[in-house]
Amino acid sequence: MMKIQELDNDQRREMINSRQRHDAWAKARSLVNEYRGSMVWHEVNGETYLVRSAYNKLGVRRQVSLGPRNEETKKKKADFEVGREKAKARYYELNEARKRQGAINRALGLGRVPLIGAEILRALDDAGTLGTGLRVVGTNAIFAYEAGAGVMVDPGLTATGDIDFLMDARGGLRFVLSEEVSERSLISVLRSVDKTFEASPRSYRAENADGYMVDLIKPMRNPPRKREVTSSTIGLAGNDLTAAAIEGLVWLENAPAFESIAIDERGFPVRIVAPDPRVWAAHKLWISGQPQRDPLKRERDRQQASVVAAIVEEHFPHLPFQAEELKMLPQGIIDAAEPLFSARRGGFVP
Repeated sequence: MMKIQELDNDQRREMINSRQRHDAWAKARSLVNEYRGSMVWHEVNGETYLVRSAYNKLGVRRQVSLGPRNEETKKKKADFEVGREKAKARYYELNEARKRQGAINRALGLGRVPLIGAEILRALDDAGTLGTGLRVVGTNAIFAYEAGAGVMVDPGLTATGDIDFLMDARGGLRFVLSEEVSERSLISVLRSVDKTFEASPRSYRAENADGYMVDLIKPMRNPPRKREVTSSTIGLAGNDLTAAAIEGLVWLENAPAFESIAIDERGFPVRIVAPDPRVWAAHKLWISGQPQRDPLKRERDRQQASVVAAIVEEHFPHLPFQAEELKMLPQGIIDAAEPLFSARRGGFVP
């Protein structure tokens, strides 16, 4: 069993502080966005109207008339200007606190999530797809589990040069069109993080100039199109990624979501949504036993499964390894994973 390092008291305290400050900062940023632009008086044919005017980050100006000049619109304009200044001041204050917290986190060694992966996660979160159509699977999911438990896993088991996203193709996937996302496509979101991202010859993968890879995968259906209501291609762009169908992912698709706030290499919080760690560990163990699996990866898969199971057993008592809660897994997969979970609690609960 690989060693799991518990956070010390200072690290625990600052993890709690980081989450609290992140929540406040995110709310302040959202409020500032609501006050984007200005309200100005505009004269048309001798009449004066209150107009809401704003430029988005693509440089497109949008104007909306709020009505003729009267006591109501005068008050609306005054309230807007006061509220905007308060929102800006609050955001500035919390952003400075966030920077200070980041420095503390770096000093305490709390930064775990690779920076490029963290930026991609934030961009997808802003685009409205993280947790609503995409989940983090593969090695990066471990960052969610360890952050939720207040531990650190051996870096040898979390080092990775890619990130895998599981696409739930049953209910569709929609991007929130925003200044950061100019078209409904995954590749455009990735390029907002790093303009060198390009779709590779493998249609399910994008890669940047540094060789960092983003894979889009989905469950293999049996029959192949069973329960899918959307295309495997996410966006409208002709060069967008197409999810690769892989056996066994339906278990992760049907698993409950697990959400946590982890810390990136700069010390800043990042939200991760992954599958239930019990299902993830059972799936990883199954992968390690597949004959077509790269032999160099099998032992790492097994160790990752073992360490996540240990995290569940030691730190997530609300997630018992019970068959009733794991109906998405075949009985054979449950039976195979049971020894990983039974070592500390005296056995599997049927």
